Amino acid sequence: MSVDFLALGRDVLAQQPFSVLLGTQLTAFAPGEVEMTLPLKPEFRQQAGFTHGGVISYLADNALTFAGGSALGIEVVTAGYTINYISPGQGERLIARASVVGKGSRQAVCRCDIFAVQDGAEYLCATALGTIVGRAPTPGPSPAGGRGENVE
Repeated sequence: MSVDFLALGRDVLAQQPFSVLLGTQLTAFAPGEVEMTLPLKPEFRQQAGFTHGGVISYLADNALTFAGGSALGIEVVTAGYTINYISPGQGERLIARASVVGKGSRQAVCRCDIFAVQDGAEYLCATALGTIVGRAPTPGPSPAGGRGENVE
């Protein structure tokens, strides 16, 4: 039986109230790879008029977790990630492209590049590297002390 990853991913995204609020869209999804877009709204800007780093970081986190979860085939959370901002996010939308760099049975290391689209041209505005891990089967603190709120 063939799995329609894009439809499955869109169903998962639709269950994330914050993603729905922001207007995030899943445009491509396959095992270990994802592309998400986020239309830029004036409310996403910081005082200098650029997209707030928290918005860019959210998109990277979500894309990393979708990529890792699709490769692992289990419910996952973000164990951690680093993000480097390269240039200010401006334009009509952001595009996040994430893929798995390596994986084991319970964790995946993923990379995500965030592009801003302005006047039809894409430019790199941030890159992130994250570790995605299988979610503990029971609610409550994990052995590392985390609570798993970032379930995606």
